[in-house]
This record gives sequence, structure tokens and C-alpha cells, in this order.
Amino acid sequence: MGVADGLADWPEDVAKRYRDLGFWNGMTLGQYLWQSAELFGDKEALTDGDVRISYRELAVLSDGLAEGLSERGLGREDCIVVQLPNCWEFVVLLFACARIGVIPIMALPGHRSRELSFFVEHAGAKAIAVPDEIRGFDHQAMAWEVAKQSSTLGDVFVVGENIADGSVDLRGLIASSADPQALRGRLDVIGPNSNEVALFLLSGGTTGLPKLIPRSHDDYGYNFRRSAEVCAFNPNTVYLVALPASHNFPLACPGLLGAFYSGGRVVLARSPEPEHCMNLIAKERVTVAAGVPAVAQRWMDAKQENPSYDLSSLELIQVGGAKMAPELARKVRPVLGCALQQVFGMAEGLINYTELGASELVTCDTQGRPMSPADEVLIVDDSDVPVPAGEMGQLLTRGPYTLRGYYRAPEHNARSFTEDGWYRTGDVVRWHPSGNLVVEGRTKDLINRAGEKISAEEVENLIYRLPSVAQVAAIALPDDRFGERTCVVVVLRDGYPNLTLEEIRGAMKDFGVAKYKYPDQLVTVESLPVTNVGKIDKALLRKQLG
Repeated sequence: MGVADGLADWPEDVAKRYRDLGFWNGMTLGQYLWQSAELFGDKEALTDGDVRISYRELAVLSDGLAEGLSERGLGREDCIVVQLPNCWEFVVLLFACARIGVIPIMALPGHRSRELSFFVEHAGAKAIAVPDEIRGFDHQAMAWEVAKQSSTLGDVFVVGENIADGSVDLRGLIASSADPQALRGRLDVIGPNSNEVALFLLSGGTTGLPKLIPRSHDDYGYNFRRSAEVCAFNPNTVYLVALPASHNFPLACPGLLGAFYSGGRVVLARSPEPEHCMNLIAKERVTVAAGVPAVAQRWMDAKQENPSYDLSSLELIQVGGAKMAPELARKVRPVLGCALQQVFGMAEGLINYTELGASELVTCDTQGRPMSPADEVLIVDDSDVPVPAGEMGQLLTRGPYTLRGYYRAPEHNARSFTEDGWYRTGDVVRWHPSGNLVVEGRTKDLINRAGEKISAEEVENLIYRLPSVAQVAAIALPDDRFGERTCVVVVLRDGYPNLTLEEIRGAMKDFGVAKYKYPDQLVTVESLPVTNVGKIDKALLRKQLG
């Protein structure tokens, strides 16, 4: 059974409209790279420590690896699980796969054998690419455990210094062809069509195993092209990849793909640690960085603790992946000295950006507006009836880069999509008078206390006003009296030894908050658990405290 058998395609009339309007332009990811190579040639495209690669070198090396993968039997519609850190080999492999139609499944460094085995079996993957080890964990040994349990997995590609017997040294396959133009011509002939799957992203669900999100060359190309336009990326952009590059946000929103498309330079960071990233910003004169709220907060804390960090080149920090509390958002410019852009999106499609140069109110209090004129948005109640303007409801969306179904997941698709193709995002939002969206939480992140619906994010934003609070997560826990009670889990700042529930309630009274929104329970912890992409793991908190 081929990959196409598990896909939910756009209706042909819809696809034709997207093509006619130019949203889908018929180009593949590999063709985008060669287009940039022809435009920017010897300009530096990629920086990874001491490794510096020009646009032309990146295209030639990617073609060389594509030929190596092809010689090992990988080809069109074959899947490869890619679990690599932020490294130049990851970028070359991504484009190499695109050149011959191999489909990467974008695993995250934090995934372990359970997730990797699921990806392999679900998609019938024929290969896996891993580092030898990260922070003392043996990814190579884990990959072989997965391979031994699989009936489809063949090659285990490894990046690193310690290549075990039987593994394939991925770097050893990355080489320039003796005749790059001739190889380019051959790969152009065997390459994929633009409507085929370019890669599988992973759903950000907090329960169960991730679902596979098919992104075609057409829709993903539009994703980063339009993002780059909205975010004003250009040849002078120096973009820092601090989050795992396999995640949608740093990959294509606009991410490294948007930077390459625009002729900018991509700087890879091995982790989002403040000292590491701030040194890179200073050394490489980074102009744009992206992070989740927790990363932005740590960077601001580090800058305040060490004002000597040179961030003078930084023009913009994009914050997404989770909602940033307005109180934190207002600190970005004073502390980091750069503009803030909020990004609210999902690997499944729809992306919203606050407009560059927008007012502080819009930038700090909203999560932006849909980036495409073809994005369709509905905000509905539990019966799928549109709510009045300004009221909270569930977000449904369709558009030229929003999927029509998860891969080989018919039961889940029946719950996640309407019959006419609207995707149920699971987000609870409202329209702001400015025409931007405000994210109030998730449908499963609403606390139903005695029939009153409470936005967990609203509670969190209020508690962030307290000077003693470094981080907070509001969650619903079962309660005999109320059905659900509001529990707030707090990390205190240094120098604040304690915080009481009475203090929080007193502050919320002073803030003029409805009493039913007061927390019922307070738990203080040294740190909050996070998911693989740095979001607070509320599902784990509920499990631990429930």
C-alpha cells in the first residue's frame, strides 16, 4: 500500500482554485533550493558552528546525498524517520529527500523507542536517521532496537563520530558530484510532483502518540513563502534556529525554509539555552529569533542578570507554540531591545501573525490574524453554531495550507474534521476589535467549575502579575462538589520562599476578577514538566495531581 492510500486529499475544485490563484505554484522543496542557489550563489546560506555552507554548496551537497540515498534503494514515496538535532546534516538530508521524493517523518530529539516504533510501523518507513548520541543518550542503539522490531526498516543512518557496525555514516554519503549539473538534470527527471507529500509533521497533541500530518510541496511551499512575506524576511535576514528544527515553527513559519527562500542566512543553535543563544546572536549578528514563551522568558531573565550580552543586532523575536502572557509580552522590547511578533499556528496548517509595527495593544494582547487571504475561519459553540462577534468559541479553519485529514487515521479524522472539510483545531479563541484573534485556551483547557467555564490561560495571565511567580499552569482537576476545580501549579522566582492560596485570591480580588475564577488549590514546584517542543505539559500535570 502506497503513501497516497492513507491521504485525505483536497477536493479537486478547491485544489484547482488554489492553483489558479497562485497559492500553489507547482514547485517542490528541492526546486526552491535550486532557485535560491541560482539567485544567491556563493552567499552564505547556513552556519553551524565552524561549518559554513553557501547556497550553491547546499544545493550541490543535497543532490549528492540524494544520489547516495537513491543508490541505497530509497526513492519516491519511501518514508524515513528523521531524528536529528539542529545540525547542517539535517538540512542537507531534508533537501536530499525532497529531490527524490523520499518523505521524512519529522521526529523530535526527545522521542524514544515507543514513538519511533509507531512512526516506522504506521508509515512503513524504510530507514531512520539519528545522531550517535545526545547528552549521553545512545540514539543509535535505540534506532537498532526499533529496526529489529520492524519488518520494513532497513538502513540506520547515523550522524556522529561513533558509527556502529551495520550503521550507515550519513556524512559519508554527503559529497559533491563530479558533474553537479548533470546530476541535477537526472534528479529533476525522477523527482516528485508538487502535489505529493513533502514531509510528515507531527501533531502536538498531549495525549497518546502523535498523529502524522501530511504536508505537500504545494501547501508547505505556500506556508513558508507567505510567512516570509508577512514577516518581511529578505537577504539581510539572519535567522536563529533555537527550537528543534524538525518542528513546524522553526522549520517553515517562516523558519529556515522561509529564510532560504528569501536569501537570508540560517544559524543553527544546538539548544535554546540563553548563554549559548546570546553568544550566537552576538557572534553571527542574528536579526530574527523564534522561541516558545518559556524560552523568551528565560532569555529575558538572562539579559537582566547579565546586561553585557550584546543583542544589538536582534530586530525581532517571534514567540509562538503557546500563548504568551501579556505581562511577559510587554517586557520584551524593554529587556531584549527588539520587536515582538506573536505567532499562533499549528503544524496542521493555519498560521496567524501579529503585524510588524502594530500597536503595543495588538502585539501584546492578541495572537495575530490569519496570514492568507484564502484562510477561512469560523468560531463556533458546542453545536457548531457561529458565536456572536467578540465571544469565545471553538476555532474551525480551512485553507490552502491546512490539511484535510491526518495520515491513516480515519476514526480521528471523523472527530477532527467536518463533512465539508473544516478542521477542528481544539483552540478556544475570540475576535479582538482590532481584527486579530485572542487565544483563550484549548477546549480541553477550559475548566468547567460548577457549570462556569473558566479559561485556564486567563487565570494564568492574572497570576503572572504577581512578582513572586516565575511560571504558572492552571489545570482542571476532578472535584466531588464542583465537578472540576481550578488548580494552579506555580514555580516561584528566586528570593520568594513561599506563596499562599490566600495571597493569590486576594490579588485576584484586587484585580476585579469574578470569584468563580479564583483558584481552589495551589501547588508549588521547582519546575514544570514540558513537552518535546517546550510547551508546559498539562496532561502530565493532570496525571500527576489528579
